[in-house]
Amino acid sequence: MTIAAVVNRLADPNPSPLLKQSPTTVLFGVAIVMVAFNPVSVTSLGAVVAGTIAAILATVLAGVLTAIPTVAKFVLLVPAIDLIAIGFLRYGTGESLSIFSSLVILPIIWFAAEEGREHIWFAFIGTAIVLIIPAVAGQSDSSALSLMLRAAFAAVVFTIAAAVINELSRQARLRLSSVRRLAEERQRALESNEARTNQLAASEASLRQAQRMFRGVWGAVTQQAVIGTDLTGLIDAWNPGAALMLRIDAAEVEDKRHVDEFHLADELEDRARELRYPAGATVLNPGFSALVEEARLGSAEVREWTYRRADGTELPVELSVTPRLDDADETVGYLFVAHDRTKAHEVAKLKDDFVGLISHELRTPLSSILGYLELMRDDDDEQLTETQLQYLGVAERNAHRLLTLVGDLLFTAQVESGKFNLETHVQSMSPIVSAAVDSARPAAVRAGVNLIDEIVDGGMVRGDSVRLGQACDNLISNAIKFTPAGGTVTVTLGGEATHVVVSVSDTGMGIAESELDQLFSRFFRASTATRNAVPGVGLGLTITKAIVTAHGGEMSVASEEGAGTNFSMKLPIEQPVWV
Repeated sequence: MTIAAVVNRLADPNPSPLLKQSPTTVLFGVAIVMVAFNPVSVTSLGAVVAGTIAAILATVLAGVLTAIPTVAKFVLLVPAIDLIAIGFLRYGTGESLSIFSSLVILPIIWFAAEEGREHIWFAFIGTAIVLIIPAVAGQSDSSALSLMLRAAFAAVVFTIAAAVINELSRQARLRLSSVRRLAEERQRALESNEARTNQLAASEASLRQAQRMFRGVWGAVTQQAVIGTDLTGLIDAWNPGAALMLRIDAAEVEDKRHVDEFHLADELEDRARELRYPAGATVLNPGFSALVEEARLGSAEVREWTYRRADGTELPVELSVTPRLDDADETVGYLFVAHDRTKAHEVAKLKDDFVGLISHELRTPLSSILGYLELMRDDDDEQLTETQLQYLGVAERNAHRLLTLVGDLLFTAQVESGKFNLETHVQSMSPIVSAAVDSARPAAVRAGVNLIDEIVDGGMVRGDSVRLGQACDNLISNAIKFTPAGGTVTVTLGGEATHVVVSVSDTGMGIAESELDQLFSRFFRASTATRNAVPGVGLGLTITKAIVTAHGGEMSVASEEGAGTNFSMKLPIEQPVWV
């Protein structure tokens, strides 16, 4: 082993007992060699032999303690034995005049370097014993008192040295502990920084990938216009779809124009009037506030608007408005996604024109058929047989049913075309609802359905009694059709602070939750109706909602499949003016 290796081993904060013992063993061996070459210095051969044996014993014990760490608690026996060995060597080589007296410093350093103040006293006791051995043995070359004084003084000096070494060792241990702690903290910090670096690298890679994907998607979306704004409506995002739809490039609008500039002013004014002119995000731009009011309150709004392109042409769109949120979930702007409804409007117009045309073409021959059927029934010259009258009744019922269907189609076409006229006057809903219940009772009896009415005068409304009666008839007849025998249909009329409420509840087959938003579409029929072969064409609810909406009211539905359905009509109360 090289000297550098030995020094490094000695610098270890926790050297092995054998390593600690090695300087004493080596120097004790040197002392024995010197004694062998200078036997004149020996005053007691037995003491030298005893010291040698003790030194060998201490070295062997150090080796055992090194090999078996579990018995390391006995490690201080090694320097204690060293003190005894050095004491014998000193006694056998001239007592106080021995040149080997300085060896005592090695076990003293061992004691002093141990953790704990009590080891200073161990060093003092060991030193005192070693130095007093000659006096105790009575072999002193001077008076016992003088030897005792010298021994005591030397013991005090060595004890002070031990105290200094102990304190220096304590300070070194503290510094070493601090350095170790700092090193561990530094290592943990390095590992944490490395982990953070790796995480940031992964996040950066994911972010770059997401950005590339976003740019790809943003550039690929050309069928929908996507527009982003701040809280005041100033446009800060404009996708290629918006550029194509509104015929103006992003460079001309981003951070330069407001989104409401592409809307019709009268539509924004009408919407603001409906919402009672909300302040919204900015009082200075009430049109934009009306545009985003629902989104500002936390819910996405989808409705039809008309865009005005850069060239002045107009475009019907279905517009979805949602809030844009930051990391703290605070609204920082709005997002507008628009779908072109031009083709849908064209298809709807063609459909309405077709329905209107077919309805008109069917109505005339149906009226003629019904007229001739009535003439045949009322012909006094030729009496019809019972069988012929039965056949004639079937033809009349089906002709009337077909005429009713044609009327519904015409009415629906009028609603879609905006030609829906009402003859309104202020009236109570009580007689209208009562008449609808009375008309439906025979059908309820035939179906075995219990029809209950709970009618309370809820207030006056301004409306068309015929159309309101038609709406009530539709709801009640639907409820009876969808309720099996033994079930119950309940019709209630009551009032709220600002509305009259007509509610029709049944205990029938109900409607799937996924189909509720389609109930008021033309020709839509619920899956429960088709499975149970309930007759109908899917126009009744469409007509009912159109009537209620035309009266400024609202329709709502709640249903659970297999448990029943509840339809409600809310009509605004109209206070009569007394003259």
